[in-house]
Amino acid sequence: MKYGVVIFPSKKLQDIVNSYRKRYDPNYSLIPPHITIKYTFESTEEEIAKVAKYLEEVAADTNPFTLRVLKVSTFQPVNNVIYLKVEPTSELVSLQQKLQNDLMGSDEFSFVPHITLGQKLTDAEHSDVFGQVSMLDLRHEETVDRFHLLYQLENGSWTVYETFRLGKEA
Repeated sequence: MKYGVVIFPSKKLQDIVNSYRKRYDPNYSLIPPHITIKYTFESTEEEIAKVAKYLEEVAADTNPFTLRVLKVSTFQPVNNVIYLKVEPTSELVSLQQKLQNDLMGSDEFSFVPHITLGQKLTDAEHSDVFGQVSMLDLRHEETVDRFHLLYQLENGSWTVYETFRLGKEA
């Protein structure tokens, strides 16, 4: 089964992001707006229990931290993804690095913390949409106090397997 680890931002930020995703992201109905901190990995039911235990330890050892959205950016020319750039704070980067291990494998991509606004756009759509949203002030700040282990259903959608609260008092 496929799994991944994400941070879901506040409802306020999700509502803003979804106002774009519903038009420009074909994965809109499959997963809410999120920041991927561990890309998709395969695991069995037996292995995922060990993964969940490890994630519990990581969460207890990680204090809540501030998440800052800086601006709108793009992965072009690599691909036509438009996203909200998230500041790669030491806490966020440290959390992501702790999830690169033998249990879950290492990600093949460099970690670029972001929240997708649109993807799989044609060049013309990308240019038009990026031009529009890059003029908006979408800066945002909030506290992150949890992350989520997700699994993928047969229809391609993702759902929460377990939630992990940050900090020793969680």
